Amino acid sequence: MATFDSDITTFGPELPAMFDGMKLAAVATVLYIIVRCLNLKSTTAPPEITYQDTPLSRYLLKSCPMLTKEYIPPLLWGKSGHLQTALYGKMGRVNTPTPCGVRKFLPMQDGATATFDLFEALGDHSTGDDVTMVICPGIGNHSEKNYIRTFVDHSQRQGYRCAVLNHLGALPNVDLTSPRMFTYGCTWEYAAMVGYIKRAFPQTLLVVVGFSLGGNIVCKFLGENRSNQDRVICCVSVCQGYSALRAQETFLQWDQCRRLYNFVLADNMRKLILSHRSSLLNMTSSNIGDADMSRLYAATSLMQIDDSIMRKFHGYSSLKEYYEKESCVHYIHNVTVPLLLVNSSDDPLVHQSLLDIPRTLAEKMPDVIFALTHHGGHLGFFEGAVLFPQPLTWMDKVIVEYTDAICHWEKGRPACQKSSRQHMNSFLQNTGVTLSG
Repeated sequence: MATFDSDITTFGPELPAMFDGMKLAAVATVLYIIVRCLNLKSTTAPPEITYQDTPLSRYLLKSCPMLTKEYIPPLLWGKSGHLQTALYGKMGRVNTPTPCGVRKFLPMQDGATATFDLFEALGDHSTGDDVTMVICPGIGNHSEKNYIRTFVDHSQRQGYRCAVLNHLGALPNVDLTSPRMFTYGCTWEYAAMVGYIKRAFPQTLLVVVGFSLGGNIVCKFLGENRSNQDRVICCVSVCQGYSALRAQETFLQWDQCRRLYNFVLADNMRKLILSHRSSLLNMTSSNIGDADMSRLYAATSLMQIDDSIMRKFHGYSSLKEYYEKESCVHYIHNVTVPLLLVNSSDDPLVHQSLLDIPRTLAEKMPDVIFALTHHGGHLGFFEGAVLFPQPLTWMDKVIVEYTDAICHWEKGRPACQKSSRQHMNSFLQNTGVTLSG
């Protein structure tokens, strides 16, 4: 018994030390997880640029230092693509301005009513030209979203008029006038907005800008018909996935929590569709029925929603056909205007395999630049010193910087060269020639 007591006495003083060791191990584990999750060991670097060596690309890389200098996200959390994406999704931007615009309503042939908001420039453009940015937001987004408002305000102050499409069914206070909503690659509403701008401002030059799903729409729009490229001086696409068919399998994987994002996006899409339930069900021309709505309630992924609801707006017989026909990958090689494609390596929504599409395009086609940042998430691209992000993001600034450079390039070209692209587009359109991808 005495021996047992002495063993306890001997062991007793070691307990506090053991607990201290456990605490240190727990702290070390937490710190390790934080470092891994926040990707703090990742280094900042300039974007990876893929392009062909042409006079225009050399000029652009010289005139756009943001494409060649390192992008520096906020130190404590900016290297996490998940936090960049989450912060964009929840907050949009910080200190968001409120640009003043006019809402336009455009009746469509099928009875739908497209809407867009028009914002006039707040000063003269540096070239003295009239330039309009025609902007297509991301999935289910519109001109009132914070990231759009921030970009519009910045562009206005640099002398750009801005026209922002409100995706059909996305505005909470605008009812549907036909049994149809926006889809992944429908360009009808965007084309109507561009047509209005061309008629209302005959002298304006057009800059085409698309974010996420909007990037797919604008690239598809330009490639569908060469006349769509008339008066367009460049196109910028940010964080799109290029091919829905290739993306659908990756969106069901748990890698980078992609399956979780899929569920969240599907839930948001379901709520948006259900907010227009009466319009989609009660109109005589609707091909959406109660059974489709029942499948919608049970859907846990975007693919299930696309199959039960979205593809039926345009009469696609299968999900595969819907994704094939609505993806810009089959049209983008027809775009002849300068093209800037921007993606982030840590975008949790866009799988790395999809980035082979823009990389290959930039390797094969002149005047196409593919910029891939190490950090930025999905439409995040926040900048800042340690903790708090700046109101303007790297994305906002690089789009305007690139567009400014294109405007000055066009301004400096002889008139005969300016018209050559338009003549070529008209010739190819009339002869039915298609460029090889």
